[in-house]
Amino acid sequence: CVALALGLYVLISKTRLGMKIRAGAFNREMTEALGINIRLIHGVVFALGVALAAIAGMIASPISSVYPGMGSSVLIMCFVVVVIGGIGSVRGALVAALMVGLVDTFGKVLMPQIAGMAVYMLMAGVLLYKPEGLFKQ
Repeated sequence: CVALALGLYVLISKTRLGMKIRAGAFNREMTEALGINIRLIHGVVFALGVALAAIAGMIASPISSVYPGMGSSVLIMCFVVVVIGGIGSVRGALVAALMVGLVDTFGKVLMPQIAGMAVYMLMAGVLLYKPEGLFKQ
């Protein structure tokens, strides 16, 4: 999983395709004016997202039962990761996901009474210190 996240980070931040994706996300009209086929870029990003979701489903299916809507239990944690990392920052999402995972796991082991609140306390602490998240876009 970490290898996929690092690969996605390298794709977005170090390749020409990543540069086109970031440009299209930032200013669609200017990207089209420069001659980049933004519809093709959006199709590639969508296909990449579907592939990542399929890989996640294959990894999760032996561990838990698979049913429609199974991701809703993880949705709040994903929001917390994005807020902590900084909206629009892939590097921030990677660092925040590692932090949230560590805090959640160690919270369940060391302090089971407040384990449910530990992640939200981390988010509150980060937002008090840096309201825009760990890394700005």
